[in-house]
Amino acid sequence: MSKLYIIPTPIGNLEDVTLRALRILKEVDYVLAEDTRTSRKFFNHYEIDTPLRAYHMHNEHSAMPAIMEALQNAESVALISDAGTPAISDPGFLLVREAIKNNVDVECLPGATAFVPALVNSGLPNEKFIFEGFLPHKKGRQGRILKMAEHEHSFILYESPHRLIKTLKQLSEFLEEDRQASISREISKMFEETKRGSLKELIEYFDKGKIRGEFVIIVAGKSKK
Repeated sequence: MSKLYIIPTPIGNLEDVTLRALRILKEVDYVLAEDTRTSRKFFNHYEIDTPLRAYHMHNEHSAMPAIMEALQNAESVALISDAGTPAISDPGFLLVREAIKNNVDVECLPGATAFVPALVNSGLPNEKFIFEGFLPHKKGRQGRILKMAEHEHSFILYESPHRLIKTLKQLSEFLEEDRQASISREISKMFEETKRGSLKELIEYFDKGKIRGEFVIIVAGKSKK
């Protein structure tokens, strides 16, 4: 029976994967991977020999017909990203939408995603929150930040080490420099770190030395007056 499986993979520690995910990855006809070289290391660790095929932001449109043909011919396919849950700031949405349009059964397994542990560990209000993902690099960036300044709930950003300070300084400029925030990096890895404080304090902390890792930024919502 054909089915498209969306399977989260570890964001750091290779033990952070479910037994069901490992079983399905071994049973499907092939696996779509964001970077087959990265995924091959994960597969080798768990002795998974299922064929890997590249599926990423540069070929997701061109690869779609062949994937849909395979699924309609009763093949089972799994989609993984380099780390975490596919379609969360990674390719996947277009494939899921196309599968649904073609009456293909889609199943998304629960599993690792970076923003959940970062949010819980932040100590900031999390009964309601807004996921913003990555900011635009140029066009629309300032307008997006101005809109986020009005959020009344905690909001979440992903950021690379190269743009962390730039983002923090822009948040401090358009929000308040004393707005509380939390930054987590290298979640579940050896050098995992969470730093909490005002935007001003976080800029001072991370502006001291070389910045490494992938970052999740949690910012408190606008205070209600």
